[in-house]
Order: sequence, then C-alpha cells, then structure tokens
Amino acid sequence: MLSPEHIALVKATVPLLESGGEALTTHFYRMMLAEYPQVRPLFNQAHQASGDQPRALANGVLMYAKHIDRLQALGPLVGQIVQKHVSLQILPEHYPIVGSCLLRAIREVLGAEVATDAVIAAWAAAYGQLADLLIGAEEEVYAATERSPGGWRGGRAFHVARKVRESEEITSFYLQPADGGALLDFIPGQYIGLRLQLEGEEVRRNYSLSQSANGRDYRISVKRESGGRVSNHLHDQVAEGDTLELFAPAGEFTLGRSRKPLVLISAGVGITPLLSMLEVAVEDGRPIHFIHCARHAGVQAFAARVDELAARYPQVRRFYCLEQPRVGDGADAHGWLSAELLQRWLPAERDLDAYFLGPKPFMAMLKRQLRELGVPDAQVRYEFFGPASALEA
Repeated sequence: MLSPEHIALVKATVPLLESGGEALTTHFYRMMLAEYPQVRPLFNQAHQASGDQPRALANGVLMYAKHIDRLQALGPLVGQIVQKHVSLQILPEHYPIVGSCLLRAIREVLGAEVATDAVIAAWAAAYGQLADLLIGAEEEVYAATERSPGGWRGGRAFHVARKVRESEEITSFYLQPADGGALLDFIPGQYIGLRLQLEGEEVRRNYSLSQSANGRDYRISVKRESGGRVSNHLHDQVAEGDTLELFAPAGEFTLGRSRKPLVLISAGVGITPLLSMLEVAVEDGRPIHFIHCARHAGVQAFAARVDELAARYPQVRRFYCLEQPRVGDGADAHGWLSAELLQRWLPAERDLDAYFLGPKPFMAMLKRQLRELGVPDAQVRYEFFGPASALEA
C-alpha cells in the first residue's frame, strides 16, 4: 500500500526525473528489451531508435510522480495509456517485467546513494498502485469489447478482401472477419492493432481505421515509410486473400457529439482517422471545415472521396494546401499551412471543435496557431502516430 512516506519520497525524486528522466528510461528500455524478448513485440523499434519512446515514458513517469497524491490531475493521460495498451494487448503478466526493470533502472542510473532502499520501496509501492489501476481499467475494456456485438478478445483472423492504391505512398487494405461473424462497431478516430510474424519475429502495430463503421469490413490505409519494416511488408508482400491477425478497435481520439462548427485538419497520412470522422459528421448537419496538407497531389490520398462529400453536403467546405506542387496540381494554396491561411479558412466563430493530426512539427505549429487565432484549448484535440509527446514550439 502507498503510504504518506512513500508519496513524499516519490515526489522528492521529481527534480531528478525532470533533469535525467530520459537517461533513466533509455537505460530501462535497453535492459528490458535485452533481457525479456517476450515483450519486444510490444515496442516499435523505430521509436526506440529515434528516442521517441524513452521520451514519452520519461514524461509519463514524471507526470505520475508529480501527481501521485491526486491522480485525477493526470486528466486524459491514463485513458490514453489504457487504450494504447488494449490496442497492443498488454496483459497482467507484462507488468511485473516492467516493474522489476524500472526499479533496477532507477537504482542503476540514480545510484545507490540517491536511490536508497527507502526510495526503491516507495517506487515499488507507487508502481504497484499504477499497475493495479491500469490492469483493472484494461480488463474492463477487454471484457466490454468481448461482450459487445461482433466483439472479441485477443487476436482474430481477418481476410484481405481488397487492396487499393490510394496514392504514390498510401495503400488501403479492406479487412473482413475470416470466421464470417459479425463485426464490432467503432467510434470514428479509433485504430486497430495488428500482429504479424516477420522472418520468425513477432511485431505489433496500430493503424487508424480510415472509413466509418459499416458492419462489413475495416479499412486501414498504410503509408510506405522509408525503412519501415511493417509498412513495406504490407505494401509488398500482403495480397488480397491473405489473412492478418487483428486486435479490436481502441483509442481515445474520437469524434465527440457537438453542435459547434467542426474543423478537421490533417497532413499526409494523418488524414486517415479524420476521414472516418468526416464521413459520420456530415450526417449531423453541423458546419465542417476540412483542411488537408500534402507535399503534392501525387501523394495526396482520398481527395476524390473528400470532394464527393463536399459536393453532396453543402455544410462542408474543404481546402487543400500543397507544399511542393507539381505542374498541374490543383490546390487552394501552395507552401506551408500558415496562420494567414487558417485565418481565412476557419469559421468566423472560433467557438468550434478542432481535431488535427500529422507530423509532430506540423501539429506543434498548428496547436500554437489555433490558440493565437482564438480557438479554446479545451476544444482542440489531436492524436499521435506513435508515442505521445508534448506539443510545444
């Protein structure tokens, strides 16, 4: 049990985490992935190499330490973690591995003089509290998903019914249950987990669902990443008729009910969950401003679908911004999405709901610009492809 003494000791480590948390989590991941190969499939090695995963964990550990005596102050962070864990099928047996490696990393990085037995005991109690919280919340999601019509627990086989090239970089996969059973509905903005065996090694990835729920199939739209092990495998090796193993839809970045004007802003493959949102939102009659950015028309996916919806629903206004247009590329603007363009393209009433997704520099810029243009922070939502990060300029 977490005692007042434990809480005081954990909070006393906050300054150390602020200055050296990333070194601690980098050591933690290196040690755990080397010693416990069974957990390697749960982590994207590209995010390890870039440092994104250690930075995200360092931020999460710091936030937990800061607010250990009032966890409600963590806001949506716990829910986001739970949904990400569910999408990758994190299970109770994984938590002791993480806990033992985290305590060792604290001791080895901070040193025995700082990470005393009392400090380690405090962090052991703190981790136990967090693990119990997450395990309980994740089990609630697993059970609810399993009970829902068309739901399941663990992996489920899906056939690739269709494979469609959407642009020079993005290909869509239409996935239908191999058992012929019902298909679980999902909320626009959610993603599925995918488990693959590549050269005898298990890997797991998340992909946004890029069309609204229809009861027939799921669609994921995958960008070919340079050096991307899984994306290149899907593009080059997976064909129509093949079978893939999916985990049930999850995710907190979902379209909420509202009558306020809706603004959807994306860059590149970030369009995938926002397209699902657009397909549902048009039925509500609310004003929608859909803004999409791409390098050029050759890599811009789903323009025909967006144009079709904009033509059918008069409350939809759509804008395209191409950074490096080719000859003949049609767009509403060229170059970067600027504050001046947003000023023109946003609704005049800034009491709106904004959702956006794209590369991190794009999102950091956009978050700042929306604030400067008067959009309330509480009505701005965004998602990350990969580990969550702070969006600061």
